[in-house]
Amino acid sequence: MSSISFSIRPTQQSPTSSAMAAKFTAQQTRVSTSQPQSAVNDSSTTISQAARDALAASSASSSATTDIDKSVEARLAEIKAKGAVNRSLEDHDFLFANDKRLAEITAQGKSPDKLTADELDYMQKAAGFINTMANLSPAEKALYDKAVASGNSEAAAGISQIAFIRTMGHTAGGADGSTYDPLNTEITAANIGKYFSHSIVDPSGKAQSQFQALIQYLQDDSAV
Repeated sequence: MSSISFSIRPTQQSPTSSAMAAKFTAQQTRVSTSQPQSAVNDSSTTISQAARDALAASSASSSATTDIDKSVEARLAEIKAKGAVNRSLEDHDFLFANDKRLAEITAQGKSPDKLTADELDYMQKAAGFINTMANLSPAEKALYDKAVASGNSEAAAGISQIAFIRTMGHTAGGADGSTYDPLNTEITAANIGKYFSHSIVDPSGKAQSQFQALIQYLQDDSAV
């Protein structure tokens, strides 16, 4: 029996492939050797002393500003807690110079009857006046603003009269010697005629005129 012998010939790279591999290896070697060692090993970022000083100065300035703001707010709170009659001229000047919201309201140059309910509310609180507007609900403040915007200052004044009556507490006098709770009595045409309009005695008749204007305004508004 004759034997058959064979062998497997190794795969040969093409001349082109060998040349490309050698070229790529040489390029890698050049890139590796040309890169500075410090760029390879040092990945940390350093901050110059000048930058450090500038950062520290900025932080100190921010801290100082915060301290000043806190000092101003504390002084404003102290002044507002005194009430108008106990404030000095210096207190008054400091308040109007540093209370930004109050300054914005007064800068409009409007008379009190032209301000919104919220603006009047804030001014009364900040300036130490009797805070009548705080006794109005959000809906009643919106009614006040609507009357002011429409130019009906008499109707708006009628609402202000009711807000003032409510500062007296939960008991006020109504028609025919009756009493009622003004803080829990809704502003309606009927309630003004039966209750609110009898709680203020005004010989000049001005308050009654304002109440009548408010009654008419409410009736006209409900008919729209």
